[in-house]
Amino acid sequence: MAIPRVTIIGRPNVGKSSLFNRLVGRRVSIVEPTAGVTRDRVSVAVRYAERQFEVVDTGGLGLVDEALLKDHVEAQIQYALELADVIIFVVDGKDGRVPGDDLVAQRLRTLGKPMLLVANKVESFLDEVGIAEWMRFGFGEPLPVSAKEGFGISVLLDQIVGMLPPKTEAEDATEGDVLRFAVVGKRNSGKSTIINRFAGEDRVIVSELPGTTRDAVDVVFEFGGKKLLAIDTAGVRKKKSLEHAIELFAHARSNDSIRRSNVVVHMFDVREPISQVDKSLAAYSVEQHKPVVLVGNKIDLAPELDLKKWDAYIKQQLPGLDHAPVVFLSAQDGTNVEGLLELLFELREQTRIQVPTAKLNAVLQEARDRLLPSSGGHFPKLFYGTQIGTEPLAMMVFVNEPRLFRGQYERYLAQVLRNAFGCPEVPIKFVFRRRDKIVLDDR
Repeated sequence: MAIPRVTIIGRPNVGKSSLFNRLVGRRVSIVEPTAGVTRDRVSVAVRYAERQFEVVDTGGLGLVDEALLKDHVEAQIQYALELADVIIFVVDGKDGRVPGDDLVAQRLRTLGKPMLLVANKVESFLDEVGIAEWMRFGFGEPLPVSAKEGFGISVLLDQIVGMLPPKTEAEDATEGDVLRFAVVGKRNSGKSTIINRFAGEDRVIVSELPGTTRDAVDVVFEFGGKKLLAIDTAGVRKKKSLEHAIELFAHARSNDSIRRSNVVVHMFDVREPISQVDKSLAAYSVEQHKPVVLVGNKIDLAPELDLKKWDAYIKQQLPGLDHAPVVFLSAQDGTNVEGLLELLFELREQTRIQVPTAKLNAVLQEARDRLLPSSGGHFPKLFYGTQIGTEPLAMMVFVNEPRLFRGQYERYLAQVLRNAFGCPEVPIKFVFRRRDKIVLDDR
């Protein structure tokens, strides 16, 4: 049984996403003074007063946006309402009642679910006096809050907990060993389609119109009895092409999603050439030492594709990811999707191996004897190393001059260690530390 769901609803631009971010305690949904910024259902689990529940942010009801996605957005809202155990109806306490609020109220009256009426943007005594008009909706006394300032949030959380259904075992379960993976790529590479296939439902809006997803949407699902959390991200464009603040936020979300993940799924349309955007995303994954799966999507639309040639092409275009596995699939018809999920768990296991110090130093000594970096007038000395972390695998290596071992020689050592310790498809992070005394051997 799932944990209780609390859905935030309201007309566009009443501060739903700001309230959502305040309730979950971090900036998840994009907040920008433009109607229609939130399009998908964005959800995060919250723990409060010994209860755990999922808070769901939705798009504005009655939205008509420039992308002609009104039907898609409202379908996501309807699904969120059907699943909700508690509904938070948000109105703008500063602007007052408008026809859009009446339309939302009319829709909510037919649901027969526990509901809280919340007047947001109440930041003065005069604002608070004016909220009495909302009593006419018949949803009880409105609760004044300010998502921006944090006023009234603890009271709201107390009221939410008081309206939740009885506690179940699902709430007591910890997050456990959830595998988090970010799905990244340029616009229209099929990210939202594959997320929906994972989830078994239309969890994220899918449209032929590129750039539909703007928030980073977390979707939890199970595969083979194991729990995964997929992070769908906005399709990225070149920075010089970003149109406005919303696009900039979405670009930052993609990088944040990579940092949050255990594994990165980098998706490509096999019919398209590798773009500068793809190279930028790949470079950021390398910088963060994240395991990456390079996914060639839409093979159902490219029956003549030479898989070996495309494999070689993508490795050539993305330096630093020559070790990353490549998967070819069709998110649309499900071809090889399960194989991708199995690979994600294999990669995480590779990042968790424990390397005995004695064996590590034996391999380092052999690598040193086989090849030393170019000296540049200095004699490079590699002394000894020790493992200092997992996820990512991290090694501290003591040397006489760290700068001599960075770059090309660092990549050489990483490949040697990957081959030696059964982790051929994941990155290895090196920290080179200066030390003068040789302790690796007696020579």
